[in-house]
Amino acid sequence: MLCKHAFVALHLSCLVICFGSFERCFSSCSILIHHRVFFTLNVQAVYQLKSWFLQLRPCRHIFDNLITRAGFSTMALARIARTSLKRSAVALGSNACEKDLFYEGAYARKSSLPCQVPVKECGNFSYTTMKKQIQMNFSVRGITSTPQYQFPSANTQRVMEVPESEAESEIEHEETRYAGLEATKPGEKPRVVVLGTGWAACRFLKGLDTKIYDVVCISPRNHMVFTPLLASTCVGTLEFRSVAEPVSRIQNSLSRSPNSYFYLASCIGIDTDKHEVYCEAVNNGGLPREPYQFKVAYDKLVIAAGAEPLTFGIKGVKEHAFFLREVYHAQEIRKKLLLNLMLSENPGISEEEKKRLLHCVVIGGGPTGVEFSGELSDFIMRDVHERYTHVKDYIRVTLIEANEILSSFDISLRQYATKHLTKVGVRLMRGVVKEVHPKKIVLSDGTDVPYGLLVWSTGVGSSEFVKSLNLPKSPGGRIGIDQWLRVPSVEDVFALGDCAGFLEHTGRPVLPALAQVAEREGKFLVELFNKMGKENGGKAFSAKDIPLGEPFVYRHLGSMASVGHYKALVDLRQSKDERGLSFAGFISWLIWRSAYLTRVVSWRNRFYVAVNWATTLVFGRDNSRIG
Repeated sequence: MLCKHAFVALHLSCLVICFGSFERCFSSCSILIHHRVFFTLNVQAVYQLKSWFLQLRPCRHIFDNLITRAGFSTMALARIARTSLKRSAVALGSNACEKDLFYEGAYARKSSLPCQVPVKECGNFSYTTMKKQIQMNFSVRGITSTPQYQFPSANTQRVMEVPESEAESEIEHEETRYAGLEATKPGEKPRVVVLGTGWAACRFLKGLDTKIYDVVCISPRNHMVFTPLLASTCVGTLEFRSVAEPVSRIQNSLSRSPNSYFYLASCIGIDTDKHEVYCEAVNNGGLPREPYQFKVAYDKLVIAAGAEPLTFGIKGVKEHAFFLREVYHAQEIRKKLLLNLMLSENPGISEEEKKRLLHCVVIGGGPTGVEFSGELSDFIMRDVHERYTHVKDYIRVTLIEANEILSSFDISLRQYATKHLTKVGVRLMRGVVKEVHPKKIVLSDGTDVPYGLLVWSTGVGSSEFVKSLNLPKSPGGRIGIDQWLRVPSVEDVFALGDCAGFLEHTGRPVLPALAQVAEREGKFLVELFNKMGKENGGKAFSAKDIPLGEPFVYRHLGSMASVGHYKALVDLRQSKDERGLSFAGFISWLIWRSAYLTRVVSWRNRFYVAVNWATTLVFGRDNSRIG
C-alpha cells in the first residue's frame, strides 16, 4: 500500500506544486484532464485520479509543503488552464458515469447555469431544463471548487449549453497582458503607428515610404472626411460618399502589406517608456468580449487624433444639438430636417408648432456655420418652395453669433456676407447661448429661441483622450510640440493637426484648427520620416543623431467660404493683419468650387462631386428620407 502511495505521489506532486495546494489541485485536476489540457483520457481515468486524491488526502500537508520548497512559477499553467477552458466546448460524452462527474460551468463568481439534458424517447430526443446555482471562487493560482452533477441514467447522453459571454469577459479582464503586435525584431522594417484618419494623418499616410516602414493606422473611422464640402451633404447637394475617402485607398499598404494594418479602434492610453499604445476596438457585440482591448508596439508614433466640438460647458448642448464634423453628423442633420418638413404637414399641427418645427438655428458664425446657413437657404428657396408648398412660408434659418460672423476674413468680405445672407432669408442674431432645452435655447439676455433643428458650430477644442495623456501641453490644452512636430521629453512621439500646438518656449503661436494647417503639417512630417528612414533612423531610439533639417514653417494660403446662391468669398491674405487680394461674388464661387474639386483626395471622389453638382443643378436636390 505504501508503494502504491509513493508511486501515486510521484505523479501528483507536480500538479500540486503548479496549482498551489493539495485541495486546489484536487478540485481542478479533473477539469484540466476533461478539457484535454495535457493529454486525452477517458472518463475511467478521471475516476482513478480522483480516488488517488482521496487516498492521499490525509497526507495533503506534505504536498502543500512542496509549494514552499519548490520555486516554480504557477502563473503559466494557470493561464493555460483558463485559455483551454474558455476555448473548449463544455460537453460530456455518453460514457459518463452516473455520479461524481466533475464539471466546470462558467467563469463567474456566481452564475445560474442552465443545463439541457436530452432524454431519448422512441428514437427522438426531448429536452429537460435543469438549473443549479453554482458558487465559484478563483484565486490567482487557479480554481478552488468544482460543482458536481448527478444525472438520471448512466446511459443518457449529456449535452450542456453554457453561457460564455460573461465568462470570457471576466477571465480576459484578469489577464494582465494585452494581446496585440509586439515590438519589431532586428531585420524587420520599423513600425510607424498613426492615431487618426483626419487631414493630417491621411496626408502623412499618403506620402509615407512603405518600402522603409510598416504602418499601422488606428482610428474609430475607416475613412477621411473632406470637411469643406460636408455642409453640402446635409441638404442633398452632394451624396455622403462623395466626401468620404477610405483610408485603404489613401495608403494601399494598409490592405496589402503583410505587416501593415488598419484597426477600427480608439486609443485609450500610451506608454512612452515601453513604446506601446493601448486600444479599445469599436464593438457592436460581435467580438468575443466587451470591451475588446489590445496593444500595439511602435518604433515611431504619430498622434493625429483631431479635436472635439467646443460646447463651453453649456447645459444641454451635447444632448439636443447636432454637430457638423463627421459624415454621420451630416446624415443625422439631413434626416432631422426632412422629418420636420414632413411632420409639419400633418393635420392638427398648430401654427406655432409648425413655426417651431421648421425653425433651423445655427450657433456659430465661422466658415462652417455660414456655409451651412447658405446651403440651407438654397435648399429652402429652390427645393422646399417647390416640393413643400403647404409649409414653405413657415421655414426659416437663424444664425446666432456672439461677435461678428467670419471674424478671420477681411472686413469688406464680412459686410458682403452679412448683406447677402440677410437677402437670401437668413436671420442674423448676436447673442450668447446660456442653456439648451429640447425645444428652445435660452440666450444670456433671457431671450427664448424655439427651434426644430439646432446645429452647433462654435469651433473645436482638445478631446478627452488628448487631455488624459501625460504629455506636455501647449496653450489651449493641445499636445505640446517643437518646431519639428516632436513631443519633447519623450522619444519617437510626434503630434500634428488639431490635437497639437507649439509650446510657449518655441516662440510660435498655436496654429488655427484648419484643414490646410493639418495638411501642411502632414506633408512636412512625412518628408522628415522618409529622410530619417533612409538614414537608418526609423527604429526606436535611433534618430537622436540624425539632422532633421529646417523646422516647420506655416504660410497661410488664404481662406474661402460659400454663402449660398452661387456666391462665395475669397480672402488671399496671409494673415488677418496683412493686406492682400480679397473678392466676393459669382467669380469667387467658381474659384471656391474649382479649388475644392481639385483638393478632393481621389479621382473617384472628384468624379462623384462633379456628377453630384451637375445632377443638383439640373434636377434639384433629392429629398428622400432614408433611415
